[in-house]
Amino acid sequence: MIRFENVSVTYPDAPAPVLSGVDLDVPEGELCLVVGRTGSGKSTLLRAVNGLVPHFTGGTLTGRVLVDGRDTRTHPPRDLADVVGLVGQDPQAGFVTDSVEEELAYAMESLGLPNAVMRKRVEETLDLLGLADLRHRPLPALSGGQQQRVAVGAALTAHPRALVLDEPTSALDPGAAEDVLAALHRLVHDLGMTVLIAEHRLERVAQYADRVVWLPGDAPPVAGDPGAVLASAPVAPPVVRLGRLAAWQPVPVSVRDARRRAAPLRDLLGTPTRTATRPGPELLRARGLRVRYGAVDAVRGVDLTAGAGERVAVMGRNGSGKSSLLWALQGTGKRSAGHVTVAGADPADLKPAPRRAAVGLVPQQPADLLYLHTVGDECAQADRESAATAGTCRALLDTLAPGIPDDRHPRDLSEGQRLALVLAVALTPRPRVVLLDEPTRGLDYPAKTRLAAALRDLADDGHAVLLATHDVEFAAEYATRVVVLAEGEVVADGPTADVVTSSPTFAPQVAKILAPQPWLTVADVETALAAR
Repeated sequence: MIRFENVSVTYPDAPAPVLSGVDLDVPEGELCLVVGRTGSGKSTLLRAVNGLVPHFTGGTLTGRVLVDGRDTRTHPPRDLADVVGLVGQDPQAGFVTDSVEEELAYAMESLGLPNAVMRKRVEETLDLLGLADLRHRPLPALSGGQQQRVAVGAALTAHPRALVLDEPTSALDPGAAEDVLAALHRLVHDLGMTVLIAEHRLERVAQYADRVVWLPGDAPPVAGDPGAVLASAPVAPPVVRLGRLAAWQPVPVSVRDARRRAAPLRDLLGTPTRTATRPGPELLRARGLRVRYGAVDAVRGVDLTAGAGERVAVMGRNGSGKSSLLWALQGTGKRSAGHVTVAGADPADLKPAPRRAAVGLVPQQPADLLYLHTVGDECAQADRESAATAGTCRALLDTLAPGIPDDRHPRDLSEGQRLALVLAVALTPRPRVVLLDEPTRGLDYPAKTRLAAALRDLADDGHAVLLATHDVEFAAEYATRVVVLAEGEVVADGPTADVVTSSPTFAPQVAKILAPQPWLTVADVETALAAR
């Protein structure tokens, strides 16, 4: 169905090809997972399937890409629209209408399908992805995860034979991600659709994959059975890393397979001992916080505190009010009622420079904060605005995502690299309270480990860090406390181990495998085994 024949892609002024010597055959009715480090060429590979690379992006493509027998060299994206559906990393960038229902119908209108067919497919897709309650909602009023589901639905309504998805679950809560992936799994098995997915949250997708393609970045791709490929790849989900640590053969890729082998390891480990962490002096206090948009109560009377050294993960399903809460805390977002103080002052009453020193916020769409022409210019401007020593922002960026050239335009970065740049800009003034909205979106596992280390150092230096996230693995590794929101209200607030291990939705893979003992991460298990 999809065939790459010795494909290489080189962008203008790039010192080396982003893809080199790619030979790949994805047959009809297969779900193929593409993995690799941030910047390894995953998005380029996916966009070459429908001809966006190089017809739209520019650059030089050598070799041949065939989709259902059509050569992308002679078939631009418009000639492949009936056979390939593409969902990019940024759903908003692909929207062309105003409402959910209109967006779902747009691709079919472009193909000239009859009204009766369009109506039927829209209804099927609304039910398939749980969007029926949102059908008349304006697209800008949706949460990031809701927008991502709409983008997937808009690609599905055209009934393409091949579906290409770039980070399709990055903004979805665990439950919604499972629903979307289960729907894709049914399309593959029941209708023979070919699905090609690039994803960093491999713990969500690996169990559904028929094949994994690993892009090393400096060598030709490695393709094969998911367990065999991930066992040797530097990017692997916790279940695979735990399998490698326990020397299980073959290495499992699903929690179910791992649990079947885990009894001896559970007996060996026993129950972990945990020491309670006490926060330092209170830095953030919110009382009776409310945010209302028209008839929608996004945040309903939230009381929240955070002390120096605390690392708080704010979790909850899409649309539960996490982003609205962070913006209200930061001071520039909407507040309908309530009070917020950060180190004794309300951020809403501060001028921009003092506010940045008090509260730093990295939004869900990090590109909104980038407005200069090069990475070097963005870093230099961050140093000036923060009165920081020259090179401070650049050093932070090198910690999070090494090797990004100063002369690169921010729009030419991968999603993960762009996020790393915005994180570096926001952390340059070393704000007393750091707020992050989905900070691991687009980051690979090593990058998330570096981010966790940077934020841990910040917290250890007396700052408070709050992050809204659907990434249960990152929360388990990093957070000392978890707050769960539902319909704008706090429904759980406590130590990470207590909150996540009691929830089948928010429990990390290691906790599911080693339950009922409350182990959270592979690193915890490795440390315990080394101590024995």
